[in-house]
Amino acid sequence: MSNVNGVNQNVFDQINKTNQSSSTAKSQTEEDSDMFMRLMIAQLQNQDPSSPADTTDFMQQIATMSQVESINNLNQTVAQTSQAMLSSQAALQASSMVGRSVFIPGDTSEVGTAMNPFAKGAFNLETSASEVRIKVYNSSGSLVDTMQLGAVTQGEHEFAWQMQFDEEGNAEHPAGEYTFVVERFDDNEYKAIDTNMAYRVNSVTLGENGIGMKVNTTAGTYDVSEVKQIGV
Repeated sequence: MSNVNGVNQNVFDQINKTNQSSSTAKSQTEEDSDMFMRLMIAQLQNQDPSSPADTTDFMQQIATMSQVESINNLNQTVAQTSQAMLSSQAALQASSMVGRSVFIPGDTSEVGTAMNPFAKGAFNLETSASEVRIKVYNSSGSLVDTMQLGAVTQGEHEFAWQMQFDEEGNAEHPAGEYTFVVERFDDNEYKAIDTNMAYRVNSVTLGENGIGMKVNTTAGTYDVSEVKQIGV
């Protein structure tokens, strides 16, 4: 499982920074060129008619300006090439997410359908807990199951839940949305902790230049910034 705030997220951060730096560089280049032209015109307007500027010096200034322009144009070309490469990398990484699970903050998941036969989630413990339980509620708010996990160590943990079936293959509960409340036992009472639920990625929508990517899952569309983890 990989964290999108790590390698994957860096690609989109780089694109944002490249866009900003390209815009700043272009603006600075235009300002430098305008300033050079204003200074050169001012020099011509204010020169002494009896002692005009030396032609050699004047041509040398124009040559210097041409060199600066060439360097600036080269910088812009490199920046555009870098932008294109980053966008392509973002597209490749986005396509690799299709078919995988993404963990989104929340506590509700559809269970019992062909697309979602079971629910999968994750939670993080900042410190070890002597006892952790997960209470499962149906769409009416009725408690249908309680999973006792016992003592759980510090760190990230996953869980899965699938409704029971009788001998004839009938589901114990109807298919639908179920809510999962993860609780840890502290100070003689249970306290709820944040939960991330896993949803399958059906497709990915890329914004302009790879910015504003969204993942389209079985539970809806989410911005990539909302994705906490990527699973198998």
